[in-house]
Amino acid sequence: MALRLLSSFRPSSLRRIRTPFPVDRHAEYHDYIRFSTPNDRIGRIPLRSPKVIGVASSRGERIQQEDFYAYVAVSLDPDELRLSLKKAHRIDWDTSSIPDALARQVLFVGIYDGHGGSTVSQFLRQELHGLLENVDKSQIPDMYDWIHELGGYFKRFTGGALAPWIHADQPQFAAKMDLEARATLAFFEVDKTLSIEEAAQDCGATASVVLLQSLDNPVNPFFSSERLALTVAHVGDTRVLLSKTDNGEVVPMTENHHVDARVEAIRLRRGMGSGRSMDSFGETRWMGALQNTRSLGDLKYKRFGVTPEPQMRYMLLHGPEYSHITLVSDGISSVVSDDEISDLARGAATPQSAAQRILKFADEMGSDDNLTALVVPLAGWGRMTGEDRTRDLRYYRKVQMSGSERHRPRWM
Repeated sequence: MALRLLSSFRPSSLRRIRTPFPVDRHAEYHDYIRFSTPNDRIGRIPLRSPKVIGVASSRGERIQQEDFYAYVAVSLDPDELRLSLKKAHRIDWDTSSIPDALARQVLFVGIYDGHGGSTVSQFLRQELHGLLENVDKSQIPDMYDWIHELGGYFKRFTGGALAPWIHADQPQFAAKMDLEARATLAFFEVDKTLSIEEAAQDCGATASVVLLQSLDNPVNPFFSSERLALTVAHVGDTRVLLSKTDNGEVVPMTENHHVDARVEAIRLRRGMGSGRSMDSFGETRWMGALQNTRSLGDLKYKRFGVTPEPQMRYMLLHGPEYSHITLVSDGISSVVSDDEISDLARGAATPQSAAQRILKFADEMGSDDNLTALVVPLAGWGRMTGEDRTRDLRYYRKVQMSGSERHRPRWM
């Protein structure tokens, strides 16, 4: 009964979910980012400014909007962040001269593409950043037991990134979690929390989460930082693209978790054997229904190998060498290439106008899905070199599409 209140997504539901967790007294996410000022004080910048993060979203031709997103500054344990940096990049991050509030700060940007309804994607919009901030290793033994109870594919689950903490009486349990373990636990917590919500049995969402941490000292905002640690946690077919200032070269930070993807095909074949099929449109599906083999929600398919375990990727960035990060739902990536998405941001006055350009072009290309684009500027914003290599192709495609009569979606 309590979980039915989640359909309204009231602030009280967030408190209800957090209550059972061991909450760090420092943990508190914000809609602003902090930075060091010249007089050794701490300044604040609101994230909702169109000059800080750009967002464009449209329902397209769908009956309802199932795309959602969130961006906040979360507060994480500096020792955990230090451990993650050492594991991913082999650097020893010194926080001794950094104010605690700044050492803990990480920018969280998430994009969520729902399918079968909006229950899960709306839940992610409101709750995932809080879960990421508040999950604790003490939850892992109970979580591991719950995962095993899913049966099927998860009967053979050995813990993955959570393995060191599945037995509280083992010596390794004393170790701190890293970002991979924290993200994995948070993603599983979504499924566990929604497991008694009837709508989440047939409804799910794909998700891409970007975590940006400034390593400057004094600490600068992410959009002017010289050194940045980028972490991406991803399930499904939402996309994260990193654009360089040098000719707008694109570095894809995610890969689609579809049945035919090599990594997923191997994982599912080992764990489940056969389950691949083709629908009447010639598209490959898992268990005859799902395009994505990793997702949040879709609970009745979990025992058949549809896992919420995020695929992680890490990069250490020299901020001025990168223009921006773009997050898009598959309503955009299905009709617009990575290079086109990067080039569409060229010369945009603000991240907001860049996001609107990307969405508008996808709409012109005939996408009938929900459309969402987020643009996160980095220190190289506005300094992209070289020519717009996809301009002629985009013009040709627009000419080819001209004259097609389509419903024009209302912008949100």
